[in-house]
Amino acid sequence: MRILYIDIDSLRADHLGCYGYHRATSPNIDRIAQQGARFDNLFVTDAPCLPSRTALFSGRFGIHTGVINHGGVAAEPFVEGVRRSFRSMLGGYSWMQMLRKAGLRTVTVSPFGERHSAWHWYAGFNEIHNTGKLGMERADEIAPPALDWIKRYGQTDNWFLHVNFWDPHTAYRTPGSFGDPFKDEPLPAWLTEEVRQNHWNGCGPHSAQEIAGFEPNARAEYPRQPVQADSMAAVRQMFDGYDTGLRYADHYVGLIFDALAGQGVLDETVVLISSDHGENLGELNIYGDHQVADLLTARVPLIMRWPGVTKAGTVDAGLHYHIDFAATVIELLGQKVPGSWDGVSFAEALRAGEGGRSTGRDYLVVSQGAWSCQRSIRFRYAGDDYLCVRTYHDGYHGFPDVMLFDVAKDPHEQVNLAVKRPDLVERANSMLDDWHGEMMRTATHPQDPMWTVMSEGGAFHTRGELPKYLKRLRDTGRGRWAEVLAAKHPKEC
Repeated sequence: MRILYIDIDSLRADHLGCYGYHRATSPNIDRIAQQGARFDNLFVTDAPCLPSRTALFSGRFGIHTGVINHGGVAAEPFVEGVRRSFRSMLGGYSWMQMLRKAGLRTVTVSPFGERHSAWHWYAGFNEIHNTGKLGMERADEIAPPALDWIKRYGQTDNWFLHVNFWDPHTAYRTPGSFGDPFKDEPLPAWLTEEVRQNHWNGCGPHSAQEIAGFEPNARAEYPRQPVQADSMAAVRQMFDGYDTGLRYADHYVGLIFDALAGQGVLDETVVLISSDHGENLGELNIYGDHQVADLLTARVPLIMRWPGVTKAGTVDAGLHYHIDFAATVIELLGQKVPGSWDGVSFAEALRAGEGGRSTGRDYLVVSQGAWSCQRSIRFRYAGDDYLCVRTYHDGYHGFPDVMLFDVAKDPHEQVNLAVKRPDLVERANSMLDDWHGEMMRTATHPQDPMWTVMSEGGAFHTRGELPKYLKRLRDTGRGRWAEVLAAKHPKEC
């Protein structure tokens, strides 16, 4: 058994050709999608990077691991304390450890562990190839060690190779020599001049006037990266920068496929393609970042081509978590999913070639704790698809406490239905309460890490930023937003 897991950071499902995107961003990925199964509603349990990969590689929700932030107490797993055995839970039951129990050699080519000081994430890997640039690597720096490993070991049996590309992640850094493949192609139709102007008058880190953070910050080494959405030309720069980064990563994904083909093993190799989170590209006035628990940040692609298991062209529209995908891999390898895991395998449906809307969970709860503090409920009612976002700390975006979106009819989240549909908000809140009760009932620690983050003053990336940002808002004619944020966060001014 050979398994290749392509993990592309910040990868939006709807910017892949196989998910219907109008630009040719992903010809190599699309080829694998045609041969296997595509999952249309796979969500990370916890966003963004550190919480997401911690959840995936442990099989457990952030509320159970303790990791939902990028700094502070909730950036580290809960201490097991007196319950800890000779080996920790991760040492015994991480995703990689379970793959090793199935007889696979586990290998990663990624700087992720060092980028986030996520030393727990390495649990269960036999080989670690740290490319050493803390996630600022381009695909031409990630691919060579992966290609070298395939050259040396590709024909051996029983391995799991994780290759982690970063190119769509801001700052957009595809080399100029790659050209501008999308310069003559239309932009996504939803982000019009009217929408851009409305965003320009809004607020928040990585919003239209502050794409680089809390203020404009141009850097000469990133000529593809816009710093303000002050025109539709800048909007194009954002979309083209992201899509070109994706096309660049896809090119090197193709080289990895070619290397496996050259070893004579591609057709029999399991290929998995997914991400740690998606990306907002203007939605909710967030330009090129992953700051919320919404559809665009929490939904990720999943493509699985498993020879002898998946049927070509299968489309699964059921609601799944990424930890369910990890559990499925374990079960398909003949192993039992650990009882401590929150992930639930969908291997049976996969073997049967079942698609449709009934293969997954009844609803999902996704969390964000690094840029804002939110929990959202992805659910269906009367045949329609909804996402209800509950905000505890708005990350200085001025979000209302509750937002409700029809994500099928309004996938870019422009119309908040919360006031119009209180019945659906009540339904979503009931689901959230049920989920939270079950999570705390099965928790090993009595503290919900979301409340830990709140007690520390909010998400790590916004902590301490409000005073100078209020001044910037007033200096740029957005005093109304300064007053709103000051009133909402009086202890942080």
